[in-house]
Amino acid sequence: MKKLLLFLAPLILGHAASAGEVLTYEGTAGPGAGRHLVFIASDHEYHSEETCPAIARVLARRFGFKCTVLFGQDEEGFIQKGANHIPGMEVLGEADLLFLFLRFQDWDAEQMEPFTEYLKRGGPVVGLRTTTHAFKIKDKASPFFRFSDNYTGDDFPHGFGKQILGLSWSNYGGHYSRNHKQSVRIDVIPDKAGHPINRGVTDAWAYGGGYRADLGAECEVLAMAQPLVDIYPGSEVLEGKAPQPAAWTRGYRFDGGPEGRVFTTVYGGSPDIVNRGFRRMLVNAVFWGLGLEEQIDGEANVDFVGPYTPTFGRYTPTRNPKVKPSDLAGWDSEIYPHTELPADAKRLFTPEQLDEQVGE
Repeated sequence: MKKLLLFLAPLILGHAASAGEVLTYEGTAGPGAGRHLVFIASDHEYHSEETCPAIARVLARRFGFKCTVLFGQDEEGFIQKGANHIPGMEVLGEADLLFLFLRFQDWDAEQMEPFTEYLKRGGPVVGLRTTTHAFKIKDKASPFFRFSDNYTGDDFPHGFGKQILGLSWSNYGGHYSRNHKQSVRIDVIPDKAGHPINRGVTDAWAYGGGYRADLGAECEVLAMAQPLVDIYPGSEVLEGKAPQPAAWTRGYRFDGGPEGRVFTTVYGGSPDIVNRGFRRMLVNAVFWGLGLEEQIDGEANVDFVGPYTPTFGRYTPTRNPKVKPSDLAGWDSEIYPHTELPADAKRLFTPEQLDEQVGE
């Protein structure tokens, strides 16, 4: 893959004591200058640890945001898929927007408290894919048990997903086509073409299999996902599968706080953001969440910064298993570090196709 030429040395890494590392990309100039975005990446399947730093680097380098990425980490500080230990949560106190890619997290009070304080002040939230079922708190006596996806109490039914994002896995969510075998075409709803988040979004596609999304009237659906017969862009439509909501907005209030803006999409796995149209939608959603609609430029450069080599689906034999956040520092580090690709490894794209998708 072609590497981007960089002319500015980035300021990137801060440390969170011995508990693990926190990764920060410092933007300099642009419409995002002075705004701090915090990404939290910890899911078990869709490689949020690839998606989040890649999008963060675009937003920092190309638009001037300060972007901090928090990862699930093991006891040695290596990034671990789905881990419940998230060093650096205290930075949420200065966050202007929270970008989440989580699945079935079971955080302790020390981690949950800055998270709930952020929600109490109505901070904007962008949620991807499995964040609709972000929590699975095991301790039923915990004051945070209500965040669980399968929570049935009347005070917070179906947990964080339903109450904040508008959809939970246990409440009208779920797979809608064959996961990792059938992709989706994402079509902007014609009547919503003028919405700021859809500005400049064309030819959007996602590798992630279709999700069912039965939403309430408070959700404004912006785009629909049409399941396809195969995992490649341009595949034929899967017969018998009508489109389902792919992306929407809503407002939320938490524990009597002010209303905050929410953008949710049930896509966003690391191969999904290879598609420029979908990647632009995520960038636009950040601007909209912050109330910067007038700053959204549908022709702005959203190409990746540095090499992006995502892991596709469940095929992970080439990934380096010992990666720390500091290994992703800088504008030109590889996201995500890989070892040599085996000759028989399964590939979603050829290198030439990948270059065509991500740009120069």
